[in-house]
Amino acid sequence: MPSSEGFLEYVLEQLSDLQDIGYRAMMGEYILYYKGKIIGGIYDDRLLVKDMSSARKYMPDAEYELPYEGAKRMLAVDDIDSKEYLCGLFEAMYDELPAPKKKKK
Repeated sequence: MPSSEGFLEYVLEQLSDLQDIGYRAMMGEYILYYKGKIIGGIYDDRLLVKDMSSARKYMPDAEYELPYEGAKRMLAVDDIDSKEYLCGLFEAMYDELPAPKKKKK
């Protein structure tokens, strides 16, 4: 089931205190970027972030979920209703995120 634009808009509104939040639609789902780095995505109207130590530390009780069959497991963000919490999570994860891959010419 593809994610709804309404859910995407809600998550983006919750992240509106951060600079440089972006997204890209991909096969009915949305990849989320923070300052040019992939941080997670919206899959079946669930916000999932990369499985990183900073995210596990910030959300010690987070459950692992698969965004789609055959994908790597990700951490489910359960508190999307708190702007402060969600922005804090993205900021905590930023330094650990890998740099974007260079595009081949």
